[in-house]
Amino acid sequence: MSGEALAFWVLAVITLGSGVVVVTSHNIVHSAVALVPAFLGVTGLYVLLNAEFVAVIQVLIYAGAITVLILFVIMLTEGGTGLRVPQRNEQGAVGAAVALAMAALLSTVALRATWGIGTRTLVYTPGDIGQSFLGPNLLVFEGTSIVLLVSLIGAIIIARKED
Repeated sequence: MSGEALAFWVLAVITLGSGVVVVTSHNIVHSAVALVPAFLGVTGLYVLLNAEFVAVIQVLIYAGAITVLILFVIMLTEGGTGLRVPQRNEQGAVGAAVALAMAALLSTVALRATWGIGTRTLVYTPGDIGQSFLGPNLLVFEGTSIVLLVSLIGAIIIARKED
């Protein structure tokens, strides 16, 4: 096994393991903190893909800013009070069934696909990413901006105190 393959498997285990902790933890603060190794594992995968710029952005935005934002929200709401509120989810069986169906579908596709080795190397430079945002992915980029704006307005409306 090559060093690159070993690094991939280590990063995959870190990412998936911390993702499982995020989903299964009964403490919301532990779930938020477990996001950090998941984000850093994805960062390592970007480095293996030679996408250093995207990896740096991943660390700055997700592992840094988004995790701190989530922790602030938890601490400013009732989630950070330390009270153990029992979580009930009546849709756990349905979620597990959908997850197993998706795993079966993805496994089937992955095993039946013919995987060729590409000869083209991908280069992720800031200029290429900017051209992609302003070119073929402009509609997706602007749609994401609108979704973020609407969620920000919704958060302000929810957090506003009634007189």
